[in-house]
Amino acid sequence: MLTPLTVAVAVAALALAAWCGFAAYRDQPTKDWHFAGMAVVTVLALVQLVVGVVQLARGEKPDGGTVVFVSYLLGVAACVPAVGFMSLAERTRWGSATVAAGAVVMAVLQVRLYDVWGGGHG
Repeated sequence: MLTPLTVAVAVAALALAAWCGFAAYRDQPTKDWHFAGMAVVTVLALVQLVVGVVQLARGEKPDGGTVVFVSYLLGVAACVPAVGFMSLAERTRWGSATVAAGAVVMAVLQVRLYDVWGGGHG
């Protein structure tokens, strides 16, 4: 896995979490510009998915197992779109809070992806 890409996805997810968390604190629902931020984070996650699949296709193997690795990649790619849709259904501060929580989960999944790939083994 490309460590810089993993770090970029995690940082972007945490920035989105802070941004939407601040909106929730200010008692605001998600707005159009929040969805633009969600789109950026989602595109990064999709790039990560493609890179991961290409690495698997080239014969590289994650230490934690291919099924687990692909499951995490798919979960990461689906995380922000899922909470984005939930925030559309909940047009209050709780919609923003939901996106913030989902973005934190996405950042944590980056750490797990790194571990499953074998990043903790030098």
